[in-house]
Amino acid sequence: MGKLKAVTPIVLALLIAFAGSLFLYRWVKMQTAPTEVVTIEAEAVPVAVAAVSLPWGTKLKHEMMKTTPYLRESLPAGYCSECGSLEGRVLVTPLKENEPILESRLAPETIDSGGVSAIVPKGKRAIAVKGDKVIGISGFIRPGNRVDVLVTMNDPINKKEITKTVLENILILATGTQIEEKDKGEPSPVDVYTLEVTPDDAEKLSLAATGGRLQFALRNVTDTETVMTSGATASQTLSSYKKHAARKRGGIRYHTVEIIRDGKVIRKRVGS
Repeated sequence: MGKLKAVTPIVLALLIAFAGSLFLYRWVKMQTAPTEVVTIEAEAVPVAVAAVSLPWGTKLKHEMMKTTPYLRESLPAGYCSECGSLEGRVLVTPLKENEPILESRLAPETIDSGGVSAIVPKGKRAIAVKGDKVIGISGFIRPGNRVDVLVTMNDPINKKEITKTVLENILILATGTQIEEKDKGEPSPVDVYTLEVTPDDAEKLSLAATGGRLQFALRNVTDTETVMTSGATASQTLSSYKKHAARKRGGIRYHTVEIIRDGKVIRKRVGS
C-alpha cells in the first residue's frame, strides 16, 4: 500500500502533463493552420494601345498598334478592342507608348488624311512663317507650345521703326525645316513654323512676315492673360533706365526744367 500511494501522484502528474501538452499542441496547430485562399477570376478585355509614341496628325497603321489586357472594371471610355478597326484613323492628340487609343483622341471617320489639316479646329486656320534658330529660341519652341508674335517694322505714320506685339497666346502646330536656294544657288536650310490662328490673325501675321522681322516670345501654357502694349521705338528703348544728370557748379546743383506753354517747349535751368 505504501508503494501505491507513492506512485499515484506521479502517474496523475504525468496524465495531467500529457493532457495539457495535447491541448496546447492542438491549439497551436489551429492558430498556425493556413487560411483558406479564395480565388477570384477577373475577366480581362483586350484594349488597343499605341505600340510606339505617336505625334498628332498620324494616320494609324497596323504596326503602330497592339492590344493590352485591361480588367473589365477599369476599361477606359471610348476604348477599342480591335486594332484593325482603327487602321486609317487620324490622331488629333499625341499618344505615348502603351497609351490607349480612345475615340476622343481620333478625328472623325470622314477625315482620311493625316497632317495638320486633320487637327485644325473649325473656325481656325494654319499658317506657316519662315524663321531661324533665333526666332525659334534655339530649338526650344516645339509643337504644342504657345507664343506671342512680335514684329519689327516701320510705322507708316511717323516712318520710325517700332517693335510691337501683334499676336498673343498663339498655338504652334508644327515645326520643320525646308531647303531653299541662296542668291548664288547654294542650298540653305530654313526653319518653318506653322501656327494656329483665326482668319483675322492670319492676315496680321502674313503682313508682319512680309513687311517686317518676326520674333517669337515663348509663354507659359497656363498663362492666358492678354497684355496690352504700346510698342517700343529706338528713342524709348534708349531712354530706359536713364538718369537725368544734374550739373553742379560752385556748390549749386542745377536742374533743367521743361515748361510747355501755348504749344511751345521752354527749357529753364534752375539751381538748388
